[in-house]
Amino acid sequence: MSEKILVPVLGESITEATVSKWLKNKGETVDADEPIVELETDKVNLEVPSPVTGKLIEINSQDGSTVKVGEILGLVTEIEGEVKRSNRIEKIQPSNLQKKEEIREKDNVIKLDPIKEQAELDIFEEENNGNELKEEPLVLTEEIKNSHTENNSSEESQTLSPAVRKMVDENNIDVKSVKGSGKDGRILKGDLISLMGVNPPPSERKIKYGQEERIKMTRLRQTIAKRLKQAQENAALLTTFNEVDMTNIINMRKDNQEDFQRRYGIKLGFMSFFVKACIVALKNFPAVNAEIDGDTIVYKNYYNISFAVGTDKGLVVPVLKNADELSFADIEKNIKEISEKAKDGKLVIEDLQGGTFTISNGGVYGSMLSTPILNLPQSGVLGMHNIVDRPIVVDGEIKIRPVMYLALSYDHRIIDGKESVSFLKMIKESLEDPRRLFLDI
Repeated sequence: MSEKILVPVLGESITEATVSKWLKNKGETVDADEPIVELETDKVNLEVPSPVTGKLIEINSQDGSTVKVGEILGLVTEIEGEVKRSNRIEKIQPSNLQKKEEIREKDNVIKLDPIKEQAELDIFEEENNGNELKEEPLVLTEEIKNSHTENNSSEESQTLSPAVRKMVDENNIDVKSVKGSGKDGRILKGDLISLMGVNPPPSERKIKYGQEERIKMTRLRQTIAKRLKQAQENAALLTTFNEVDMTNIINMRKDNQEDFQRRYGIKLGFMSFFVKACIVALKNFPAVNAEIDGDTIVYKNYYNISFAVGTDKGLVVPVLKNADELSFADIEKNIKEISEKAKDGKLVIEDLQGGTFTISNGGVYGSMLSTPILNLPQSGVLGMHNIVDRPIVVDGEIKIRPVMYLALSYDHRIIDGKESVSFLKMIKESLEDPRRLFLDI
């Protein structure tokens, strides 16, 4: 009996997908619920499992083809004989293992190390066959290699003059690739200087693929490009900046990290502070948590914080649902779990829907300052950046403090300049004095 492999329901407003790759070839056996083909949608990748245990006998849609919801991807034929036979084998195996264990217990034999035991068996067999054992020399490979390497390096360092050795160390030059022109092939300073006139080899990728490459954009990349362009065309984008002294947060994390991790099983990171600070500001400035729908403004009385995650396939923005109802530990745990799902390509549509405000942390990549772009239909996005020691004035004195630049991009159609600046200033105040986050002020 053949079972159809169908394109499942992909989520709200998604009617088609692209066949990313078949995980099984035609004619191969598959188990029930085993992933058999991977589909790529506008938002996530998902694996379609086999409906039954059997053999893949037909593939209707090849890699790269576009399929619609409910379309037949292929057929799997159930093989009852093989299933029964495999079940019978699985039942026999435990009993065999049990008998072996019983024999061992009765004989009360101490089990030797597997390598020694095998060696003794080999010796026993060779004696029975009448063959003489030939003693092989003992070779200490690791010691020989290390000593050989040390001797080579010492010889090389002895043949180099101090000036040459300094140039080699400073520029990480591989002396083996340099042909010496001195006595007995010694490397001179002029030999190293002459390397500067050597032309570098051509790009390996250029040799392999030519001057240019044309690769079709993935469906996820096409969606990212389309949505970012829509944000530029439809919203009145504007960005305001501020800086925050991270001293108190860093000290709080340092003082409480061990206790926090021991109690909740998760590290206390920076994101939980930023999520909490954003929620405080969003409650005071509801326009930043709103969106435009035609000629109306929709104010959201819930706080779903989206956060950008960079993956190998592109940028995804999963959502931390009802973040205002989560503790610091819950925020850290959920962010870690969702981030791992994103990097493993296991996000589902529901993980990406319903966000009301976005946090983008370019600081993890070393960004000092940026102007983040809106994640439509949201009206605001906060950009975090790297933390750098900078001189700032504290109580009339210049001090070195860990400082982060913050950027708030917003839709100027519904958020005025006064609101945006005040919103970012409130985030700054909450982060510089994190006690405010616990007092809800």
